Amino acid sequence: MQQLTVQLSIPIPADSVLISRVELDQLKQQELAGVYWSMKDLEQRLRRKDDWIKTNILYPPRFRNILDVEKGGFVFYPQAKGQPWSFQASKMAEFLDMRFGQIFKAER
Repeated sequence: MQQLTVQLSIPIPADSVLISRVELDQLKQQELAGVYWSMKDLEQRLRRKDDWIKTNILYPPRFRNILDVEKGGFVFYPQAKGQPWSFQASKMAEFLDMRFGQIFKAER
């Protein structure tokens, strides 16, 4: 088996930078640090209406036991009519990424 060595030059535009995936992931996490989403924010992120989000993510016990701030989670469930939902953005984003399959399997 022969080994071939090739030098290659790839131009990177002046308005761009090359960073590692680890750095990119860290930047994404920092973007959400200290940010709280409303239900409207979550609807926009998921491209689903609040009824779907409640039915498939927020109210099923298997998820609520993880999410509810009263149980150590990162979602404030309104206690009274008119009270807004509140989601800790960084943790909610991670939860959604980690449980994508579980959420959408339940939809069927």
